[in-house]
Amino acid sequence: QVRLVESGGGLVQPGGSLRLTCAASGSTFSGYTMAWFRQSPGKEREFVAAIKWNGDRTWYTDSVKGRFTVSRDKTSNTVSLQMNGLKPEDTAVYYCATSRTVILSSLSRSSAYATWGQGTQVTVSS
Repeated sequence: QVRLVESGGGLVQPGGSLRLTCAASGSTFSGYTMAWFRQSPGKEREFVAAIKWNGDRTWYTDSVKGRFTVSRDKTSNTVSLQMNGLKPEDTAVYYCATSRTVILSSLSRSSAYATWGQGTQVTVSS
């Protein structure tokens, strides 16, 4: 059974940095797509970034391009989201998600992902 556990959230001042980590277990993850989503109170869950477990191709939502970097470490079975230049509007619960059957046109849709972590809170405030 695939399981995802996020860590690394917290409180940071505007302009600061945080690194979120998603520990994945229960599969070899070959062929899987790993993604980060976020959700603020009263808003829908929003796509942030994604990476293929095999290969280096990555995708980002426009609002985080140039500030966030998604990566994966096959040795430790983790996916990370390095967040720099954080803004108050980045405040949200961040979720890690994965699925083996995500097609490119559905990459940013939460419905395309079968397994989710419990989420980690990121708060950007002075």
